[in-house]
Amino acid sequence: MTPMRIVIAGGGTAGWLAATLLTRQLASLVEVTLVESEEIGTVGVGEATIPTIRSFHALLGLDEAEFMAATGASFKLGIAFEHWARQGDRYLHSFGEVGRSTWMGDFQHFWLEARAQGAAGPIGAYCLEHEAAEAGRFATGPDAPLNYAYHFDAGRYAAFLRRRSEAQGLTRIEGRIDRVERDGQSGDIAALVLGDRRRVEGDLFLDCTGFRALLIEQALGVGFEDWGHWLPTDRALAVQTAATGPAPPYTRAIAHDAGWRWQIPLQHRVGNGLVYSSRHLGDDAARDRLLASVEGQTLIEPRLIRFRTGRRLATWERNCVALSLSSGFVEPLESTSIHLVMIALTRLVQLLPFGHPGDAARARFNDQSRREIEAVRDFVLLHYHLNERPEPFWRERRKIAPPDTLAERIALFAEGAHAYQSADDLFRVGSWLQVMLGQRLEPRGHHPLAKLMPPGQLAAVLGDLGNNIAAAVATLPTHQQFLDRYCRSAS
Repeated sequence: MTPMRIVIAGGGTAGWLAATLLTRQLASLVEVTLVESEEIGTVGVGEATIPTIRSFHALLGLDEAEFMAATGASFKLGIAFEHWARQGDRYLHSFGEVGRSTWMGDFQHFWLEARAQGAAGPIGAYCLEHEAAEAGRFATGPDAPLNYAYHFDAGRYAAFLRRRSEAQGLTRIEGRIDRVERDGQSGDIAALVLGDRRRVEGDLFLDCTGFRALLIEQALGVGFEDWGHWLPTDRALAVQTAATGPAPPYTRAIAHDAGWRWQIPLQHRVGNGLVYSSRHLGDDAARDRLLASVEGQTLIEPRLIRFRTGRRLATWERNCVALSLSSGFVEPLESTSIHLVMIALTRLVQLLPFGHPGDAARARFNDQSRREIEAVRDFVLLHYHLNERPEPFWRERRKIAPPDTLAERIALFAEGAHAYQSADDLFRVGSWLQVMLGQRLEPRGHHPLAKLMPPGQLAAVLGDLGNNIAAAVATLPTHQQFLDRYCRSAS
């Protein structure tokens, strides 16, 4: 069988993830070439993730401790949201299961009834990951069954993946893409023509060229659905600072009057950024605000990133598949960008049309990609729509009607504390629960199933659950202690 020639345009996290997966899992079935240069561009923060990354790393055959030491990584148990519903508010969206549920109703119904009886602690007290994050503690292994993700240095991550994929047979070409050559009959992409006139031919092309979308947009003309009316932030400034203390096992997302800013703690430094709407805050003022807010010595000059929120109308067009920023973008509030790359690559491997046009596969791929990014859009928008802040930016966010898919979820929770996870949903019930409550959405009612319990039993069950979690957290080392002995970075 003649190997399929797959050409990856652009490196960065998306390009090197694609290269590593394809060369490892498909081996002799494919010939993979990656073309990259500084001019191709790989814009993005890409330093915070969600727990699905661990399953994908298993497909890549990565050793966790080796990967973490090489990339200066730390562990992540969730995201702390500060000042989002009101100035002074704070809540943690953790990655763990909240409480214990039954077939009749989820844990929040028991908790709401216990709270009405004066017998409930904070909702986070019933989640191991939440309490471990707040205590700054962490461990892995059978005695510490935490659901976690990572923070890592995106540049080091790409270099780490490059070494692996080149060892597995990848061909890397350094060069600027001068033009995209299309077949005169089929209209498919035939080759990438580089600035020195070299031609890189292929059967399938992966567009990892960032917001420039050199293949999917500039060559194939696939349109873009803009979501700026829902999510109007269109700028981000990013800067790195030296670490000033132990890394907490969570990301910080701190709201301000025109958007929010992030803090991503690594072993050797901290990633900082300010996301904002240019209609509500100027670039110079945003830069001053970011630099005034950071802790520790700045290691680079702030980098300005301009972006549009939305999705490509098709992510697989003809023989081109767009990944990451080329396919669409939702701001990194919930650290979903790398997940969307990984799930797209997993599906692509399953649907690759070896020797066939693949029209049905393309349609399936595009439909799933659309639903996935729309679900991420809804979850991110939830944080903005449910707010009580007085600034113009925030007043506008709560007045704009959300998509019907999100409006339904909000109505269900507001009416009777109902939350759900569909088969294709990325975010679980516990995630929706923590964010809705954290954004001050108080349900008007809840399922009365807890009233069936004998007097005192509900309080006893919740008390035992909270005590067991507190006891388990107390046995864990600090996050920094575990990092130092498990995967300490050389620098």
